[in-house]
Amino acid sequence: MALSDDANSLPLRREDGEEHDDVGVRSDTRDLLLESCLDQPMDSSSVHEVIKYLPSPLPVKHYDAETTEPISCGLQTLEELLLWKRSEANPFNVAVVPLAPREPPLTSCLRRTLVSHDMMGGYLDDRFVQGTNADAPYAFYHWQYIDIFNYFTHNLVTIPPAVWTNAAHKHGVIVLGTLITEWTDGAAVCEAFLKDEESYRAVADKLVQISHCYGFDGWLINIENSLSTDAVKNTPLFLRYLADQMHERLSGSLVLWYDSVIENGRLTWQNELNQSNRMFFDACDGFFTNYNWTEQNLEWMKDYSGVQGRQSDVYIGVDVFARGNVVGGKLETNKREVDRSWFNLTAQEIQPLYYYKELEGRGWLSSRGCPEDAWNGGSSLLLDGLIPATHTSPVCAKIFSLHVPLASKTLVTLIYKPSTGIRVSLELKTTDASLCTHMDIQDVNVTVVSPMVPDEGLQLVSQFSQLCGNLSPDGWTVGCSQLELSGCALREVCFNIQRDGGPQDTPFSCRVGEIMLLDGASLHVPPGVVQGLCIYDVVWLRGAGSLPESTSPCLRLNATLRWDYPTKLVRHFKVYWRRLRGPDPRVSSGQLVLVGRAYSNLFRVTELAVPEPPSLLELVVEPVIRKGIPVPESHWGRRSLSYTEDSTK
Repeated sequence: MALSDDANSLPLRREDGEEHDDVGVRSDTRDLLLESCLDQPMDSSSVHEVIKYLPSPLPVKHYDAETTEPISCGLQTLEELLLWKRSEANPFNVAVVPLAPREPPLTSCLRRTLVSHDMMGGYLDDRFVQGTNADAPYAFYHWQYIDIFNYFTHNLVTIPPAVWTNAAHKHGVIVLGTLITEWTDGAAVCEAFLKDEESYRAVADKLVQISHCYGFDGWLINIENSLSTDAVKNTPLFLRYLADQMHERLSGSLVLWYDSVIENGRLTWQNELNQSNRMFFDACDGFFTNYNWTEQNLEWMKDYSGVQGRQSDVYIGVDVFARGNVVGGKLETNKREVDRSWFNLTAQEIQPLYYYKELEGRGWLSSRGCPEDAWNGGSSLLLDGLIPATHTSPVCAKIFSLHVPLASKTLVTLIYKPSTGIRVSLELKTTDASLCTHMDIQDVNVTVVSPMVPDEGLQLVSQFSQLCGNLSPDGWTVGCSQLELSGCALREVCFNIQRDGGPQDTPFSCRVGEIMLLDGASLHVPPGVVQGLCIYDVVWLRGAGSLPESTSPCLRLNATLRWDYPTKLVRHFKVYWRRLRGPDPRVSSGQLVLVGRAYSNLFRVTELAVPEPPSLLELVVEPVIRKGIPVPESHWGRRSLSYTEDSTK
């Protein structure tokens, strides 16, 4: 289920009243990309390739060795960190979603929630930046309750996969990478980079460059080995320098310290902030306690002078796997286009609210994601429950809690599939901005019109007339309404469900596929044109056909596509291919076939079965813009690729 809005970022509210910091939008990451695509002339519509079956020249740390799919990874050694160059970074792993603001800012929150992803060593299904066909990938929901997300592995330097950063940033959640040292090897690394000012500044500078390059917001520093006298003396200086440099480069960034080493260099977890580890807390933005705390640890910290004024900078660790003697964990932690499985966190839109609540008279209401039937993508929002016979007013299911300025003329579209026996409508709760005609929180009922007949000359609605009120073959209804409000801010989106019949217990279900709020003025702006589509890093493979009865090996194309188009305007790009000409002239050109979705201006085509040489095919990029209006084909990006067999073999 998706919520779409014209804004580049949506200020999101936490349900417990705690909300998040607004940090600056990052600079354009296009300087990471190649300056040219193998010098392909832009005035030519075709690229030619001579097929050679050679080992892939692509770096294995950035591409899967078998399929050449782009992947995320970390850095293993101190030498690798110190030699890291921006020019050698993985452009596919650069996050493309800026951090959305949340209100109030993080600095005003008295309680914060940090989730640390310590999952089987990390870089599992989520390492595939373009998605994977995993049946049961690890993910979590309820982003509205999370302030900070830390991606954790046991690599020396953990760079969060772009899919996590993109998903978190849509919800205003700060993302941290990890620097960890462990055991004897870790101690040697610490002695090397904490020996003097020049060494620890060199490491800190690289960490700052990496976070800025890949688009995440800070670091968790986890030293889990003993330190010498000189190393432990330099550790707070390293933390302070790293934090200062991060803050200078990115407002709102964070550097946190994990409860491990104490002031004399010994590795002894305290499970609290105290005088033995306060020197590290004072040098950075926060402290993450070990998991084996007791209630006495928490009571003691409440009155500890070293934490006064910074209580919200202390994060109390809870191990959800309940390893060791810990509080909570295990079962107590949740007291919270193709017909196949797929997983790509970047595709996740702003998360709706999931909950269960009881109504008077034995009634109930549930809100949850449901992958069995989706309008577009992985799942829909399933609202189901029971309206008791005694309940005469509509059941109000709250879907979003946010803070979004509304345009004076707003078009609202709703895509849904209700069960029989109920009527539904959308309810928008607004509050006054500087000039809002509504004082305090008001209810704006949006009755779904089916169909909506536009007035002549009303371009805003006429562009959607082919959608509004239509039923899809799968039973989905698309409805539209137009609002005219002055200076209002949207605070809540609710779904009203009412019995359509006499007073009796009425079970119901309703799937919500999409809610879209569009600024009428923006609809008159024509979409841009995809420019500069180029093809490079081509790798040819021979492999078995995709059909079970295939016996002959297929020719398979692997290639990177790059193009120019403002990503802030799009939900995603669709990448297609089609056959233009093949070895048999009697076979006509083929239809466009979907290859996949891209969420940046880069896409890696992998293991695409193509006709035998000599042949000519076309690769096509369609922008799917947030406004929902189809972009005409004349604005799509196109590039043809001809190829012949190597005659020298």
